[in-house]
Amino acid sequence: MLQRKNERRPRGLAAMSLERRREIASMGGRTSQARGTAHQWTASEASAAGKKGSARYAQKRTTEQAH
Repeated sequence: MLQRKNERRPRGLAAMSLERRREIASMGGRTSQARGTAHQWTASEASAAGKKGSARYAQKRTTEQAH
């Protein structure tokens, strides 16, 4: 059956249920932990990431208030 161009169906992960996507993500996380390839945050890396996120949030907030 041919589909019309306007009638696009979701493909891949978008077509899966939220539960199934979570299962797949969980399996990947467990595998990377078991293999030792998962990223391990150091205290300084975590601190830098938190500061970067806070700065972006503050910048976005000031930009929105200016308009």
